[in-house]
Amino acid sequence: MFSVTVRDHMMVAHSFRGEVFGPAQRLHGATFVVDAGFRRAELDDDGIVVDIGLATEQLRAVLAELNYRNLDDEPAFAGVNTTTEVLARTIADRLADAVHDGRLGEGARGLAWITVTLHESHIAWASYERSL
Repeated sequence: MFSVTVRDHMMVAHSFRGEVFGPAQRLHGATFVVDAGFRRAELDDDGIVVDIGLATEQLRAVLAELNYRNLDDEPAFAGVNTTTEVLARTIADRLADAVHDGRLGEGARGLAWITVTLHESHIAWASYERSL
């Protein structure tokens, strides 16, 4: 399996519901380093997994919809705890939509898998993997 990963970051505000979250139940900020990995069994006709420039552009576009936002106010997250895991899935799903819509180029239609990892710090992160 071949893979390519691109990286960006985002800053959000949010709060959580539930005693398990302790002080994070209050509104707080979070900065995430975001890695988006793309995998496929065979390289495309150009000898690449995905166009790195287009992958970077699309990751930036997906994150722009979340960056500098209070996620508690976003209709897409109404009634949802925007945990690191939930955000990783949301970003992966939106990148999958970009692949299916051709925004990562025609060659990207041969991608098999996307993994999105959100790094909360240098010692904690969460990922979501999905097939295409």
